[in-house]
Amino acid sequence: MRIIAIAQNTFRESIRDKVLYVLLFFAAVTILGSKALGWISIGQDIKIVKDIALSATSIFGILIAIFVGTSLIYKEIDKRTLYTILSQPMHRYEFILGKYLGLVALLAVVTVVMGAVSSVYILLLGGTLHTTFFLAILLIYGKLMLITAFAVLMSSMTSPILGAIIVFSVAVFGHATEVFRDLPPQFDGTSAKAILEAVYYLVPNLSNFDIAREAANGIEVSGSYVLWVLVYGSMYTVMLLILAALAFEEKDV
Repeated sequence: MRIIAIAQNTFRESIRDKVLYVLLFFAAVTILGSKALGWISIGQDIKIVKDIALSATSIFGILIAIFVGTSLIYKEIDKRTLYTILSQPMHRYEFILGKYLGLVALLAVVTVVMGAVSSVYILLLGGTLHTTFFLAILLIYGKLMLITAFAVLMSSMTSPILGAIIVFSVAVFGHATEVFRDLPPQFDGTSAKAILEAVYYLVPNLSNFDIAREAANGIEVSGSYVLWVLVYGSMYTVMLLILAALAFEEKDV
């Protein structure tokens, strides 16, 4: 019940955050304005709208997770409410877990809203929706849950600005991990190759969650692949939450 109480309070606070509505506004503009790019490619407009709609859902979802998630604990310290909360019979890991669940609940609402807007817009344009489109939205949400866990970890360790920079960098690297593995021969035997290969194995491969191309073209994606990606993301998420709880235990507040 303590975790649920923290989650509910976090959800109410986050949903009143002005940054959330600014990002949602730009997401809506991007989705609804995707038709303009569709006009450039004759006969490909619906595919482009689907691709841009899913990309917008992913990108703006990540930005919401970063800007809201990395300031969760800082806001509690700034408002002096953290001291009151921790003075209660509550474990610190319960506080971290409650904060995380509150934010992922907010992201669930955001993802559903953007997915619904995209779906209705595509149908109004005369397009059709394949099962893969909804699976793509599900995997986007799985990716947001992972990034949120990392944002909570950074929130328990650093300032909001530094945390946002680190999480954003990891999100960018996570979408390009294949580059770190498939290095040109010039890197053989260098320390740079060892470092980049280490980054490849440490940073979660977020490109696994991206099936926007398949969704845009109505290509079937196996359920086993979707399940594997969700399990993969869940393992990273649990690990990050454990690290966040341990870091917050050591935080002097």
